[in-house]
Amino acid sequence: MQVNHLKSPVISAFQSGLGAQTKSFDVFLNDFKSTLKSLFHDEDDINRLSIQRGLPAGVLQEIMSCNPLSVSIPVKYGGRGGKVHENLALLSAASYESLALSLTLGINYALFLQPVAKYGQENIKSGVFHRFLNFKNMGGLMITEPGFGSDALNMQTSFNEHPDHYHIQGTKHWAGLTGQADFWLLTARKQAAHAGLQRDIEFFICDTAAPNQNIVVEEYFENLGLYQIPYGRNIIDVKIPKMQRLEPQTTGIQMMLDLLHRSRMQFPGMGLGFIKRLLDEAIAHCQNRFVGGKILLAYDQVQQHLARLQASFTICSALATKSSELADIRNDLTTLGLEANIIKSVTSDLMQDSAQSLMQLVGAKGYKLNHIAGRAIVDSRPFQIFEGSNDILYAQISESLIKLMKSSKEKSLALFLQGHNLSDRAADYLKELLSFEIDMQMPQRKLVELGRLMSRVVSMDLVIKMGDTGFRTDLIDGAISMLRQEITNLISNYSFTQNTRIVEDYDEDSSWLNFVR
Repeated sequence: MQVNHLKSPVISAFQSGLGAQTKSFDVFLNDFKSTLKSLFHDEDDINRLSIQRGLPAGVLQEIMSCNPLSVSIPVKYGGRGGKVHENLALLSAASYESLALSLTLGINYALFLQPVAKYGQENIKSGVFHRFLNFKNMGGLMITEPGFGSDALNMQTSFNEHPDHYHIQGTKHWAGLTGQADFWLLTARKQAAHAGLQRDIEFFICDTAAPNQNIVVEEYFENLGLYQIPYGRNIIDVKIPKMQRLEPQTTGIQMMLDLLHRSRMQFPGMGLGFIKRLLDEAIAHCQNRFVGGKILLAYDQVQQHLARLQASFTICSALATKSSELADIRNDLTTLGLEANIIKSVTSDLMQDSAQSLMQLVGAKGYKLNHIAGRAIVDSRPFQIFEGSNDILYAQISESLIKLMKSSKEKSLALFLQGHNLSDRAADYLKELLSFEIDMQMPQRKLVELGRLMSRVVSMDLVIKMGDTGFRTDLIDGAISMLRQEITNLISNYSFTQNTRIVEDYDEDSSWLNFVR
C-alpha cells in the first residue's frame, strides 16, 4: 500500500507540472512576485502577518498555488529542472517580502527536494514529486539533536535494519517546519551488534502520512524570530520502507557534506532579496524624513550607512553569481567546503549588518515589533548560527587556507592568494595590505579572525569578476571600497595579539561600590 502510494506514474507528475514548466522563467517569476504583492500588501498586511505564529492556511495555499517548489523538481517529473539561478531568484523574490517565507522555500529546495532528486531511489521519486506538484506537500531535514548541534557526526538517533524496513529511533530538534512538513529527511547511524553506533550517517525519507511513519512533536519552541516557521523537539520512532533510503555515491558523510555545502550556497538567494528590501526601505525613509531642517539623505553619516547597505546588495549579488556557477546537483560539492563556508558566512553577516543599519536609520519606530527594521534584526540573526555557526565556519576557512599554504610551501599570504583562483584579482588589488606571513600554529581566536579576513578577500574577488560581466560600475566601485575598508580593519585586528581569558571567580574585589568613598 505504501509502495503504491509513492509510485504515482511519471506521466501523471509530468502533466500536472506542465503549466509551470512551459512558462518562461521571467513570466513564472513575475507571476510569483505579483501573487506575493497581492497577498502581503493588497489582501493582508505583511507587518501583521509577520508577528503571528505561522502563516494563515489561506495565504500559504495561495503562495503554493504558484508552484514555487517546481523549480527544484527535475523536468522528468514535471518540474522546471532544478536550475540554480531559478532557485536563487525565487528565494530572492520571497525574501523581499518575507524572510521566513524564503527560508521555508529554501528548506524545501536545499534540504529535501535537491537531495531526493540526486540521491533518492528511482522507484520513490515520481510519487514524492507528484505530491509536491499536485498536493503542495512540503519537506524538511532533521539532523540536529539535543546535545549534538554542531557535533552532528556524533548524533545518537539510530536505526536497525529489518528485511523490509529500517526502524529509526531518536530525538531531533530545531528542524524548520516542525509539525508542518509532510516529508522529512531523517539522519541516523546504524546500531551495530555489540559495537555501538557506526560512524557513517544514513538518510531516510519519512512520509508522515504513511503507516508507522508519524513523527511526534513533543514541544513547539517559542522561537525569537522567524515566527512563520514552526520549530520544536521531535520524538522519532518510525519504520521506513527500504526504498525510502537515500543512496550515497560514496559514504553517507560525504553525501551530507555535498548536501550541506549546496544548501549553504543558496544563502545568497535568501539574503539578496532581504537586503534589497532593507536598502529600498532605507532610501525611502531617508528621502522623506526631515531632521534639523534637511532630509536625512543630506547627512554624511547617513550616506555612510546607505552606501554600506548598497555595497552589501552588490556583494550578495556576486555571491549569488558564484553559487549559480557551482551548486548544480550534477556537481559534487563534497570538497568545496571553502567556497560554501565563505558564501554562507559572508551572506549571513551582510544580512545582520544591513538590518542593524536600517534600524539605526529609522530610529525609535524601528523598535516596534511590527516594523520591518526590528523584525529584520531578529529574523536574520539565526542565519549566522544555523547550518554551521559563523565562528566555526571562519575557523574552518582558515584551516583550509593553512592546509593549502602548507602544501604549496608558501607562508606569504599575498603571494599565496595571488596564485589562488578564488582570490587572484583581489590579491593584486590588496597586495600591500596582505604582504605578511601567516603563523601556521595560531590560536582558535586568530583562526576565526583570519577566516573572516579571507572571506572578505574572496568576496572582493567575486565582486571584481562580476564587474567584468557588465554589472553596474558605480555599484562595483562602492562594494570594493567598503570591502577594502573592512579588510584593512580585519588585518589590524588579526595583527593585534591578545590572549585574555575569563576570570571565573570574578566576584571577589570586583564591586565598584566598595571603592567609592
